[in-house]
Amino acid sequence: MFDLLDHYRVNELHVRDDAATGLKSFIAIHNTRFGPALGGCRFISYTSPDDALLDALRLARGMSYKAVLAGVPQGGGKSVIMKPKGQFDAEAIFRSFGRFVDDLGGRYITAIDSGTTAKEMDWISKETRHVTSTSSEDNPSNYTARGVFEGLKAAVRHKLGQDRLNGIRVAVQGIGNVGYQLCHLLHEAGASLIVSDINQEAIKRAHQDFGATVVSVDEIYSVECDVFAPCGLGSIINDQTLSLLKCAVVAGSANNQLKHHEHGQWLHDEGILYSPDYVINAGGLVYASLHHLGKPQHLIEEKTKRIAHTLSEIFKQSEQKDLATSVIADQLAEQRLYQKLSEAA
Repeated sequence: MFDLLDHYRVNELHVRDDAATGLKSFIAIHNTRFGPALGGCRFISYTSPDDALLDALRLARGMSYKAVLAGVPQGGGKSVIMKPKGQFDAEAIFRSFGRFVDDLGGRYITAIDSGTTAKEMDWISKETRHVTSTSSEDNPSNYTARGVFEGLKAAVRHKLGQDRLNGIRVAVQGIGNVGYQLCHLLHEAGASLIVSDINQEAIKRAHQDFGATVVSVDEIYSVECDVFAPCGLGSIINDQTLSLLKCAVVAGSANNQLKHHEHGQWLHDEGILYSPDYVINAGGLVYASLHHLGKPQHLIEEKTKRIAHTLSEIFKQSEQKDLATSVIADQLAEQRLYQKLSEAA
């Protein structure tokens, strides 16, 4: 286990096994040098505790990278709750988790993630104040979508030399909260939409509201488009899908889009401009962080728009050094993160 902690450079790992409620949870804190660790609570079915632990460690490091490149005063953290099999009392589990978070004394602030919504955050808030994304706040998905939209425009400008999205063909994979909001922004900007999702109601809505062309979940990879926008599951850029892509840009909200690190280099070698996921999808983190700190709305909007500037910097360095954008993003994050850690030591 300590080898894993060293590999991901995670400073703290907290474990809670509450037999009374069925809570089995990990909280991984990557660092707290710049502020409390902030990261979502994931509530999904895991095949084993080892898989849940690995998810927490990997995502905690990603949150540190995301926070430092987004310029918010937070460390990186993540929590996972293993979803029980069969029937369970969800409120009891999440209130127990709230007590778990509260026991850390503010070192970790939780938020929504896969499998959680504002409802679960409301339950958690009954036990701790170290939570964001409750029903009394704006939906952070709106800010994630806005950040992706700004980043997508920056990628189109860099790769295709176009300042406007009018007529740009965007294939959006996954029409959940973020995917739908992104479609709305793209439609308003004049983009032509192609969509896919396993949820038939979601794609029907996108077709009705935005005139989107609907394709199957398998077809979305190989459609002719300018931008492929993955907004659903992770690991969708992999050995099976790489050769199918017929786009100039990859820019979407999904986490961990590259199944393996080398897939970023393949995109670079093929001339496809990849917008590193933890950079482009940082809008939700920006909102959660700054809102929790009581910062004004105009600052939240300014920070969200800065995502495009950070991506442009990564794109330029990628060209200059002939390295994948995913490599450049990691280098930039580690440089800022560990340089600041050294200064703070």
